[in-house]
Formats: sequence, structure tokens, C-alpha cells
Amino acid sequence: MALRPIVVSRLTGICTKHLVSARAVSSSARRLQDVPQPSDPNPANNTHFKITLTRSAISLGDRIKGTLESLGIHRRFQTVYHRHDPETAGKILAVKELVHVENVPEHMVKTKEQQTLERAAKRGYKVVGSRRQLL
Repeated sequence: MALRPIVVSRLTGICTKHLVSARAVSSSARRLQDVPQPSDPNPANNTHFKITLTRSAISLGDRIKGTLESLGIHRRFQTVYHRHDPETAGKILAVKELVHVENVPEHMVKTKEQQTLERAAKRGYKVVGSRRQLL
């Protein structure tokens, strides 16, 4: 199917320069159907950003480093949680090439202590008693 030539209608003044063929429209419609749906069917439940620094900001300017510091991120692969608000969204957009962002509901938000306990290794031994208890 051929594209239409550039024509401006005298009655409507509409330019048909950017009209595309039916084949192109159908292929783009098919691509839209292949887009994966979000994991949470109700995005209204997502109340927080889960932000993880994936790229270092060593050679970047002070402005970018300051933005990361204001988000509370100091090292690679550190994860922080922030409520959805315009200020946080703007900061994320400023460093979008450096971070990985997920929308999470409130029950998945973890404190710094909870994150540390999840990473902690098992002790490898079990205390069954104390010598002081025997005396």
C-alpha cells in the first residue's frame, strides 16, 4: 500500500502529509497488543517508589551527586523507598540513567534495618546454653 501524497484540503485545511498506510497502522496496533501488562492490575495500590542505584556517579557533576544524596542514595545497589510525590518524581527524572525504579505498595516498603536483616548470613551455629547457667 502506498503512502498518500502531501495534499492540503481546501475545505478543512488538513495536511495529509503525515498519514500512514493501513499496513503501518495495523503493525503498530499489533505491537501495542504485545506490550506486557503491569504486574499489579490495580496501580492505585502502588504508593511508593523503590529506587536502586545501578550506575555510579563518580565522574558526574556535583548537581547529579547532590540529587542522589537528597534521595538518600550513597552507594551502588543501595535501595531506598520514597512516597509518590512530584518532588521525588522530579529527582528521579534527573538521575534516570543511573537508577532502577519500581512502583511498590505500602506493605512492600522495608526499613533500613529490615533490609540489613534480609542480607545477613545465617550464623552457622546454635547457642544451646551458657556456661554460667551450669554454675
